[in-house]
Amino acid sequence: MEEEIIQLFNNLDEPNREIQNESYDKIMRIMNTPVDWTYLVWGKLINSLTHKDGHVRVRSVQFLCALVAKSDPEERVLEDFLKIWAVTYDEKIVTARYSLQSIWRISLAGQVQKDLIVARLAKRFQTCIEEKNTTLIRYDIIVSLKKIAEATEDQYVLEIARKLIDKEIDQKHKEKYLDAIK
Repeated sequence: MEEEIIQLFNNLDEPNREIQNESYDKIMRIMNTPVDWTYLVWGKLINSLTHKDGHVRVRSVQFLCALVAKSDPEERVLEDFLKIWAVTYDEKIVTARYSLQSIWRISLAGQVQKDLIVARLAKRFQTCIEEKNTTLIRYDIIVSLKKIAEATEDQYVLEIARKLIDKEIDQKHKEKYLDAIK
């Protein structure tokens, strides 16, 4: 299996987008169940969080979040979390948003991880007012909180989302956020 995984990750560097996409999809499918090769690729993924190509950065976040959700028994994410979180502030909004949309998966690894993600998302909702694309970022945060609540069956997380939405002063945005958690 390790050889296949190494080949799939190597395929991500192929110039052919079809090969890249097929490998990406296969890796993501494989990571839907626990794997034993997490730490074989961990270092490379962490290093790729600062790669010059936004596609590589966001893919690394997506892979790390998926791995952490099911296959991080050493809880390495707690050491490297800030490196992953930094990509949610990426200069390219697409990279930032796809990263932000993936980060919720870390909450599936355990209570400490869930508390960390919920707290970071809630704080970001409150502080992102100075960022470009505030409405999109806030929407992604609310959707992420809903996913956490559903995946962990924790209604308190939805209550946190509702409290954040209540702080929104623009009625149109407030309605959009409320629709996201219905």
